[in-house]
Amino acid sequence: MSDLDYLKGYPEDLIQQIQALIDQGKLGTYLLKKYPRSHDIKSDKALYDLAMELKNRYLKKSSPLSKVLYDNKISLKQQALGLHSYVSRVQGKKLKAKNEIRIASVLKNVPMEFLSVILVHELAHLKEKEHNKAFYKLCTHMEAKYFQLEFDLRVYLTYYDMQGSLY
Repeated sequence: MSDLDYLKGYPEDLIQQIQALIDQGKLGTYLLKKYPRSHDIKSDKALYDLAMELKNRYLKKSSPLSKVLYDNKISLKQQALGLHSYVSRVQGKKLKAKNEIRIASVLKNVPMEFLSVILVHELAHLKEKEHNKAFYKLCTHMEAKYFQLEFDLRVYLTYYDMQGSLY
C-alpha cells in the first residue's frame, strides 16, 4: 500500500497539503492539535452501548442489532474499518436474522470522532445497503461533519500506516 492510498479520490490539492505535512514531519502534530485524545470505549460492551445510543437516536425503526464488537481480523490493507453483516438462518420453522457490526480493533485507540464516524457509517447500512446519495444523506443526518471526519480519519490512517498509533 502506498503512503496515500487512503486518500485516493480526493482532490489533488488536498492530497498535496497532506503530502507537505508528511514531508515536513508535521502530520502527527497536525492531527494531535485537531484531535488531542483517544476515546475510552475499549470493551465490546461499551462499543455496543454507544452504537445502540446512536441507533436509538437516529434509527429507531430500523432492524435490531444483535452484536457490535471490535474485530482483530479486519485488515486495514483491504481498507475496511468496519463491517456490517446481515446473517439469516432457519431455526425450526422460523427465519432468524441478525445484524452485526464489527469494527477494526485499531479503532480502539483513536479519537471519539473517528470511532463515531465509523459507527455512523455502519449503522447507516441498516437502512441503506449501497453507498448512494440516500446513504450519505443518512450519514450526514446522524453526523453533520461526516465528510470532514471521514477525511480526517483517512489522514490519520495514512499516518498510522507510516508511523504507527498516535494515541
